[in-house]
Amino acid sequence: MNILFVLTSHDQLGITGEKTGFWIEEFAAPYYTFADAGVQVTLASPAGGHPPVDPKSALPDFQTDATRRFDQDKELKSKLENTVQLSDVRADDFDAVFYPGGHGPLWDLTANDESIALIEQFTVQNKPVSAVCHAPAVLLNAKNAQGEPLVKDKIVTGFTNTEEAAVALTDIVPFLLEDELKNKGGKYRHGDDWHPYCVQDGLLVTGQNPASSEAVAQAVLNLLK
Repeated sequence: MNILFVLTSHDQLGITGEKTGFWIEEFAAPYYTFADAGVQVTLASPAGGHPPVDPKSALPDFQTDATRRFDQDKELKSKLENTVQLSDVRADDFDAVFYPGGHGPLWDLTANDESIALIEQFTVQNKPVSAVCHAPAVLLNAKNAQGEPLVKDKIVTGFTNTEEAAVALTDIVPFLLEDELKNKGGKYRHGDDWHPYCVQDGLLVTGQNPASSEAVAQAVLNLLK
């Protein structure tokens, strides 16, 4: 099996002057869940090359077994430096797609035509589409076979408004993910802030926050089995 990871290429946190990107735990925990199960993982990003890491995700408070393993994993770090360009990948070559979060995807992947087309292709081919934390934003502009929002009438989750408020970025992000998933007709669900929460509706799997990353990956593995 081969799973495609699509990472952000955006590194600016709005007009704050601070950096953003993908969140390490949301990449590392799912990556190792898949890799340890014998699944090949291909890494892609809109710009190719090394996708930006949110520097806050490297702070001591946010370290887990998966991030500590990543810190020592020279092979994976080398692989991460050479992500393929999103324009060069096709859904035909993969069994599922996974989008790690971080704030970056809110700015680039949400409106990226190549990403949107890819998600729609995975959906048409009846393959799992998954995303965690802020990354369910990539679903907002994708359409189903009827030309309606892909998330319409689907049970979905993602970073909550209260979690966004807790990190003091409500007025910085381009939109609040919880609100937009609801605006697109999604049946938004959530658990307690910062606790693992994952939902599945058919072949669509979403997780609420960084702590939900491994659960999303495990749900995708179960679908592939």
